[in-house]
Amino acid sequence: MKFKAFFETFANKATSFTGSSSAFTIALAIVIIWLLSGPFFNYSETWQLIINTGTTIITFLMVFLIQKSQNKDSKAIQLKLNELIAASKDASNRMVDIEDLTEKELDQLHQYFVTLAQMTKNEINIHQSHSIDAANKNHIKKQDN
Repeated sequence: MKFKAFFETFANKATSFTGSSSAFTIALAIVIIWLLSGPFFNYSETWQLIINTGTTIITFLMVFLIQKSQNKDSKAIQLKLNELIAASKDASNRMVDIEDLTEKELDQLHQYFVTLAQMTKNEINIHQSHSIDAANKNHIKKQDN
């Protein structure tokens, strides 16, 4: 558990730092120093290998840090959206946790919204909003009239 907490702290700090101006400045300085050192090493294969190896290792590790950061951000956004859905009396609670649905189920849900958009095109008040369930009820009522 201690390693997980350590890694969480490290990942947060590392992603925060690597996205900063300071990190860019340091990376730029390293590249400039490497370029300027070329004549001293006769632009040898070892000289080229140093920058290639360094950038490859950093890129490899950054892929995992970025993915972890994106996973965390995505989860936080989903939770915030779930809270908004749950708090809104007119929103469809079917939308909570839809990120766990299959691609086919998401496509079906998307089709509901396409249908909803088509139904609302006929509304007099263009600012009126409906949940899927409310839109279906309103649509049925209109058909019955």
